[in-house]
Amino acid sequence: MNNFESLVSLNLIPQIGSVRLGELLKYFGEPQNIFKASRQSLEPVVGDSISQSIVSFDTRNLDRDLAQAKKAGLEIITLFDEVYPLNLKQIPGLPIVLYVSGKITGVDNLSLGIVGSRRASLYGLSSAEKFAAELALNNLTIVSGMARGVDTYAHHGALKVSGRTIAVMGSGFNHIYPPENRGLADRISKSGAVVSEFPMDTKPLAQNFPRRNRLISGLSLGVLVTEAARNSGALITVDFALEQGREVFALPGRIDSCGSMGTNDLLKQGAKLVTCSEDILEELNPDISRENDQAAPRGQGNVSCVKEEDLLYNCINRKAMAIDELVEKASLPVSQISSLILKLQFKKLIKELPGKQFIRS
Repeated sequence: MNNFESLVSLNLIPQIGSVRLGELLKYFGEPQNIFKASRQSLEPVVGDSISQSIVSFDTRNLDRDLAQAKKAGLEIITLFDEVYPLNLKQIPGLPIVLYVSGKITGVDNLSLGIVGSRRASLYGLSSAEKFAAELALNNLTIVSGMARGVDTYAHHGALKVSGRTIAVMGSGFNHIYPPENRGLADRISKSGAVVSEFPMDTKPLAQNFPRRNRLISGLSLGVLVTEAARNSGALITVDFALEQGREVFALPGRIDSCGSMGTNDLLKQGAKLVTCSEDILEELNPDISRENDQAAPRGQGNVSCVKEEDLLYNCINRKAMAIDELVEKASLPVSQISSLILKLQFKKLIKELPGKQFIRS
């Protein structure tokens, strides 16, 4: 058994996480040495029960898991791989391995989690979709849990503008949950990634979802809660975000709505109040600048984007101009104009006047 196989095998043993793995590696050096060790040498490190699980591990379980992952076209990333997400490396209790459908890339270091109620109102759902779309247009990857309600709308918002989104599951890939989101998972995989830390056959049990929630916040620079009741599972993600040192954003809701009591409580406790996507972009500005400085050149497409920003900026002057005028003057589609306007506003190069008109700042 090599180091990769050893790490996948350790992930198949429920009692072992990255903390216990760290203890084992301090003593045995490499993952593959753990399975070569005797029970007597393991017991002082991890105790009797886990030692027994390691020495009695059935490698047929490993073979089955790897074969199923291969058949599903998944990539398995270990915490020692270079492509392991940078944001996740910074959290306590990071996953030993990730099963990935699609691709996680360096641009996903710039991510925002969007969470909320599974039974959200139209306000919560439409807000999730709107913010996801606008933030994705500003090169943020949208991370959510692919659950019913807010999560689903957040993923759709990013996909709607051809942005990147990552879905984190609370089950293995043999049990896509909820089942009606299987098609959504396929769409996400084509332009982003669906991720799970759970072995292939893991069912969507209730105890798995808090673990899933810590990955949503762990992958992100911050978490936006669009709508949540006081007992909403979305608030578990907020607890993890605070523990991990992530920013917490919340939308204000009606004071007489049970579905908004959780978000309104967050605001009273110090979460950052958000009314537009610029509120988030401004708060994350130092992180965004740092990531952009560290990012490798993205090729001709990035140069083209800068040229289009310059083109639109040159079309705007001290006289207020409506979007229709800018579309005609710049000869660009309205969706692209809207995206470029957001970027220029974020850079404080232009400002919006009443009636959706724009002038230079």
